[in-house]
Amino acid sequence: MPEVMPTPTKEKWRKIANDFETQWNFPNCVAAIDGKHVTINKPANSGSKYFNYKKTYSVVLLALVDAHGNFIAVDVGSFGKESDGGIFASSNMGKRFQNGTFAMPEDAPLPGTNQSAPFVVVGDEAFPLKTYLMRPYPGQNLDDAKRIFNYRLSRARRVSENAFGMLAAWCRMYCRTIHANPENIDYLIFSSCVLHNHIRTFHGVTPAYSASSSEDQVSPCLSKLPAQGGNSSRNAFNARESFKNYFNSTEGLVPWQ
Repeated sequence: MPEVMPTPTKEKWRKIANDFETQWNFPNCVAAIDGKHVTINKPANSGSKYFNYKKTYSVVLLALVDAHGNFIAVDVGSFGKESDGGIFASSNMGKRFQNGTFAMPEDAPLPGTNQSAPFVVVGDEAFPLKTYLMRPYPGQNLDDAKRIFNYRLSRARRVSENAFGMLAAWCRMYCRTIHANPENIDYLIFSSCVLHNHIRTFHGVTPAYSASSSEDQVSPCLSKLPAQGGNSSRNAFNARESFKNYFNSTEGLVPWQ
């Protein structure tokens, strides 16, 4: 397991960030994060704990994913009724980001500039805005600068959705309802993530990514989230502004933008 899902070091984070910059045009990005609901049969005497917004029963696979669709770290087994942001905050990976024990690199200048920015994880509207976690600007009537930031963030974070799609493509248990005890399901999910990395690492699988994506559309289940950013700190807002300004500068533009 350490060979295919090792604990990240500063050197590994920097390598992943370089890959995100090269492939997805988002510098200082160390991971994309997302949650996947894995449909299960309702466990006995579980009440509504596993009942999710899709009106099915599930456990949640929360994953950090690198630029190639490999799993960096996963949290498995949270109740389906919980939100991705809440699961992240209470998970070991979330706590390690929060208390600074995940060996994240120090802030570094954005390419071609003297503007220093933190290394960050990118996620969708379900996650809070933090200095180490970027989410899109909320709302529909955004100015061009914010729309460009949202587009670039969307392009980078979709690698997590790609990873879940590739996982389900070969591990067919994700395409049906799983009938087993939750503890056994957690083990199966974790094992499939490790095997996913093993296949891609040792069998030379070439990532099949889409080179373009449309701007994020706020899904119905997320449309009622607070638009002000919740409990985000001023430093978190400033970090997002730094990336926004960079993406709209001469140094940060890409030819197709």
